[in-house]
Amino acid sequence: MEIVHRPVLKEEIWNFLKPDKPNELMVDTTLGEGGHAEFFLKRSPTLRVVGLDADETILNVAKSRLAPFKSRLEYYHTWFNNFFQSYPLKLERPDIILFDLGISTFHFEKSGRGFSFNKNETLDMRLDEDLEISAFDIVNSYPQKELAEILFRYGEERYSTIISRAIVRERRKGPIETTEQLKELIRGAVPAKYRYGRIHPATRTFQALRIAVNGELVRLEMAILNAIKILKVGGKIGVVSFHSLEDRIVKNIFREKSKTCKCPPEQPVCTCRGGRIIQVLTKKPIRPTEEEIRENPSCRSARFRAALKRKEEEL
Repeated sequence: MEIVHRPVLKEEIWNFLKPDKPNELMVDTTLGEGGHAEFFLKRSPTLRVVGLDADETILNVAKSRLAPFKSRLEYYHTWFNNFFQSYPLKLERPDIILFDLGISTFHFEKSGRGFSFNKNETLDMRLDEDLEISAFDIVNSYPQKELAEILFRYGEERYSTIISRAIVRERRKGPIETTEQLKELIRGAVPAKYRYGRIHPATRTFQALRIAVNGELVRLEMAILNAIKILKVGGKIGVVSFHSLEDRIVKNIFREKSKTCKCPPEQPVCTCRGGRIIQVLTKKPIRPTEEEIRENPSCRSARFRAALKRKEEEL
């Protein structure tokens, strides 16, 4: 299968997460088509990589791409939160953990699962096709208020109520089955000035549905918290996010875990035995250069944060 996804911020991620010694273990929690893993494996001849992905189809694409490095690779078809919650006993603790939270170009262009409103496909949006609930189910069966809440919470959609009411009206006539139907419904529902803005009026709704279908934000918070616990002391963790909801979770966890004291501010004497768990390496999120954005416009919203583990967490 043709490789269609270009990994973002490769050099910047390498500069923060590169191995410090031979034979380190890296967990690529969102292997995708294997772009970041390939970059690291080429640059570090002794690095070993464990690659995870919730989508078995794209995992097989990565296996084909990374075949030259198969002796240094191990694959898991799993969600990253499940992986770190039940970390395999046979694996040593990792030195490097990378989260690249962007949806692969494969999913938008090749999967046929309705991730993009630029294609007329069945409303699905499941990264793992074993998930029970699809975008079709949410759009065609959820109550209007619940739909509005999803669009507002996960898409930060200002017209969530208007759009959700339009969805409910339309589905009374028959099921909303395709991305084209949903896109045109949204375009017709929102105020005229919103139809011709910087982004397509369906962008936030499609994002919200995808996040809801896959439980992305809940999984992310669980995964990062457990990944920090599993990471070796002296190891590094990096996260690439693509919208403010993801980045806020990462920023808040990194800030909390880098505090030297966790006692309440009104408490005069420290009793928590202090000591930061991680040291944040990126004072501000790293953004793509103008050159990278010109070459790969889809990377324009990427933000990268990295941290070094300083000590174990107390149970």
